[in-house]
Amino acid sequence: MKTLNINHFKKRGILYIFLSLFLILTNCNTNNNKTDLSKPNAVLSVKYARGFSVSYFNQYKQVKVFNPWRKDAVLAVYYLVDDTAVQTPKDGTRLQIPLQNIGITSCTQIEFLSLTGALSAVKGVCTPELIYNQTLQQAYQKGELAYLGDGFRFNMENLLLLAPDALMLTTYSEQEDENIRRLKTSGIRLIYNNEWLETSLLSRAEWVKFVACFFNKETFADSLFNEIEKNYLRLKKLAQTAKDKPSIVAGGSFKGTWYMPSGKAFMGKLYEDAGGTYYYAKDTSLGSLSLNFETVLLHQQHADVWLNAQANSMAELLAQDVRYGLFDAVKSKRVYNFNAKISTKGANDFWESGLAHPDKILSDVIWALHPELLPDYQTVYIRKLE
Repeated sequence: MKTLNINHFKKRGILYIFLSLFLILTNCNTNNNKTDLSKPNAVLSVKYARGFSVSYFNQYKQVKVFNPWRKDAVLAVYYLVDDTAVQTPKDGTRLQIPLQNIGITSCTQIEFLSLTGALSAVKGVCTPELIYNQTLQQAYQKGELAYLGDGFRFNMENLLLLAPDALMLTTYSEQEDENIRRLKTSGIRLIYNNEWLETSLLSRAEWVKFVACFFNKETFADSLFNEIEKNYLRLKKLAQTAKDKPSIVAGGSFKGTWYMPSGKAFMGKLYEDAGGTYYYAKDTSLGSLSLNFETVLLHQQHADVWLNAQANSMAELLAQDVRYGLFDAVKSKRVYNFNAKISTKGANDFWESGLAHPDKILSDVIWALHPELLPDYQTVYIRKLE
């Protein structure tokens, strides 16, 4: 009978235990590495805007645009890399940055690009006649920019010839329209910039950080926004020191419908921050209210100030509808329009650069409501009708 070598089994047992522990520890380390890789090293501070987030990983940035029509849903994910050899997750659009060739579809995107020094990357534009920026206007007139149609109907032939790194555009509904379907089919990469859905001027302006991500300018954009925020909050505090809160009527009647911002809209919030009293301040609907003339007259005939009147002069305003003369603001000649910077073709810089300078817009409105608070102020976007 063969004698068993106990020492041999002991040695094998110890070796087996050692290998098992090694495998377990290795497996744990692997799992920990996977967990670490799924978590960002840092995130970009976004204080007011609700439409995007930015996360930083070892070799790439992850930018998310949230679906504005579905809570906690993501509309698009972008993985931004400096080096094309870097591997990124497959659940988003991969872009090499800084972008060198982009198309833009709205004038609201221009000032963000200008502030971050990325205007030279713009190679194609929509609706050029509505662009106020002189650098882009001159470039277009010289034939240096491609014509891409308008934001609702793109010129696909010119867009395909341009072959941009990406096209920056805005979404207007949860359902994809024909434009976006055609763009996706073409393979053109889309950057969704939905700042217009934010509910305050500061949250809209903070999208400068979003745009800056595609050009590696976040640090500069963050510093810039901090200064804008500081100025805005200082002015807001100043407005609260006013002795009175003038009542405000806003907008105007177009083809029988008077469009006025809701209290939750960014313009409604602006009127509050400027120290005014706005009849629809507590209305929580998004965007504009569609009212008839009689309703506005009933509730706001005696408003002290009329903001954003759709006319260039008092005579033009009364020519549009003689009933405007019934409003106290017209009688006292406290009627204003945001058209101090407008081109011969109708491009209004209020809707372009104003987006990135909420502190200047707030200054303008405070001046209109409380001129005594800013006695030597030179307006930027607002103009009093004469």
